[in-house]
Amino acid sequence: MDIWVALTDGLRGAFGPQAAAYALLAIGLNVHFGFTGLLNFGQVGFMLVGAYGVAVTTVTLNGPLWLGVLVGLGASIVLALLVGIPTLRLRTDYFAITTIAVAEVLRLIVRSGPARDVTGGPFGLQSTGPSFQDINPIPTGSYGIGPVSYPHGQLWSLIVTWGIAFLATFVVIMLMRSPWGRVIKSIREDEEVARSLGKNVFSYKLQSLMIGGAIGALGGIMFTLSSQTANPDTYDPRVTFFAYTILILGGAASKYGPLLGAVLFWFLYSSVSSALREAAGADLLPDFMAEGGGSGATIMTLIGVTLVLLMVFRPQGLLGNKKEMVLGAR
Repeated sequence: MDIWVALTDGLRGAFGPQAAAYALLAIGLNVHFGFTGLLNFGQVGFMLVGAYGVAVTTVTLNGPLWLGVLVGLGASIVLALLVGIPTLRLRTDYFAITTIAVAEVLRLIVRSGPARDVTGGPFGLQSTGPSFQDINPIPTGSYGIGPVSYPHGQLWSLIVTWGIAFLATFVVIMLMRSPWGRVIKSIREDEEVARSLGKNVFSYKLQSLMIGGAIGALGGIMFTLSSQTANPDTYDPRVTFFAYTILILGGAASKYGPLLGAVLFWFLYSSVSSALREAAGADLLPDFMAEGGGSGATIMTLIGVTLVLLMVFRPQGLLGNKKEMVLGAR
């Protein structure tokens, strides 16, 4: 078993385009959960509409990439309105149940037989947004340091996606320093007090849902552009679980928590996955872990244990502040 291989795989995963796409997902979730106190368990739904906005526009309709990006962002705004208008007045737990149900219904609709001509059904769509790689200025080859390197196409996706993630972080920081952000935080602390001061709590919550959803949709857009495919089974509820793990690991309501959390999460996920493959190849694992989906179940178990330990010993995350904890959100 080669531990060095597991570590290099972990480093590649930590800074890869997939980690950056999940960072965007967690940044949007930070707007919802960290700053506003909305317990959104359906963030993956925004990622899905962003991804399929690009995929359907560029593959099914043969439209330009820029239009696909606008369609994906527009679809996230529409989804936020459809979900938020009837449900944002519900209690937190009911809102959480509604959001996870809406995201799963969307996934099932996209993968259904009647939608196959548009979305590709359960097989998804391939070669999404080909013009994204056409504008890649990086010469053909592999770039990096030693074994931690990326092909030119993956490096292009990595640079663009991380660039958007840092830009989204800057926008969120500016928003939270503005009067709008102060109202959002006051709603998280006690929405009755905010309402008594004349603030339209429902309107602010809806705005927060739209902004965070659009950032999550950007994660879906970049995810499908980097992988050049859109498959409905990629956007199952566990994606939102990953985003919460990233957010809690980095620190909810912190400025750079989602970025740090995404890097650390994907380093752990990729390195542990690689280590389990190496151990299985060397016959060091029991049969129930090495056969079938045993390794995947083991990884999910370890992620769950990590999250439990975080909640017990460091609930505010690595960069978070206990004063801004919202785990008891209303």
